[in-house]
Amino acid sequence: MTLRKVNISILVAAVVIFLLVLHHNFLGLSDLLKRELTDSNPLGLQPIDFIPAAPQRLGGAIAAMNSIYRNTRSNVVFYIVTLNDTVDHLRLWLRNTALKNLRYHILNFDPRVLEGKVQVDPQKADSIKPLTFARFYLPNLVPHAEKAIYVDDDIIVQDDILELYNTPLKPGHAAAFSDDCDSTTNKVAVRGAGNQYNYIGFLDYKKETIRKLAMKANTCSFNPGVFVANLTEWKLQNITKQLEKWMTLNVAEELYSRTLSGSITTPPLLIVFYKQHSSIDPLWNVRHLGSNAGKRYSPQFVKAAKLLHWNGHFKPWGRTASYAEVWEKWYVPDPTGKFSLIRRHPEAYEAK
Repeated sequence: MTLRKVNISILVAAVVIFLLVLHHNFLGLSDLLKRELTDSNPLGLQPIDFIPAAPQRLGGAIAAMNSIYRNTRSNVVFYIVTLNDTVDHLRLWLRNTALKNLRYHILNFDPRVLEGKVQVDPQKADSIKPLTFARFYLPNLVPHAEKAIYVDDDIIVQDDILELYNTPLKPGHAAAFSDDCDSTTNKVAVRGAGNQYNYIGFLDYKKETIRKLAMKANTCSFNPGVFVANLTEWKLQNITKQLEKWMTLNVAEELYSRTLSGSITTPPLLIVFYKQHSSIDPLWNVRHLGSNAGKRYSPQFVKAAKLLHWNGHFKPWGRTASYAEVWEKWYVPDPTGKFSLIRRHPEAYEAK
């Protein structure tokens, strides 16, 4: 009998990014799970020290991995992608806690692939985080996967990630996102946002290059912090090269909006996927939890969410993030003592 395999890849962006591959086998445990799980580098990506380690982001990645692992029946392999000196710290964190049985593989991302594609302001050099662009290179990171899920590190999953993986993509679509204008979370939480959730909020429509694309300025943007990718279609359409093209053009022509408040990874994605993307269930990206310190959602709505996303300045490992107690449910303390939470919430839910 031939065993059927489904590869679910999830890329999480942070100062350290991790890539999860869930090998879900409908008939039994796949031989793929028995393949090498060492720290060798099959992709030929070179290790380069670029940004100092940030234990807080590591804590975010740990909590995200734990929430995914505990809420799925799939067999999970975590691919951890990094470009700094956090590897040893992360390995100790995984080996010496309740996560010691996780399967993981470590890869290095080479930021030199971004040379000439990212405009760096000398006064704001620290604002450029190379690993946030790793989502552009999914086929390079998991060359044998047919489908992938990308998630940021400031998320918690409260349901089986397999459901998100099974999101149907329309023929010819290489990705599925959650649109900003019509999502449940924006209807509930964001009012008076102006152009922040339209294309004009991310792209400079005064530039001829943008106008020639004939994209409507009031088109609803989407959030690239969580998406499902058809990597077969991604490679057929050469999405990575298309994204790199617009990154390079922006360096030469400054095509992004001057009022851009979000990630600089968003504009090229908006251009490449204009009216060429499918949609994910809004409950799989309940976001804006990090937009302010207040609680915009009811406890009942937060509990019903399948994926919580603290995009914004207020992260759940900080002092004042909303519903930080929900995040803390999945946090696993750092056994090295290098990172400890500023506060603990005794009212946090019990872990499953």
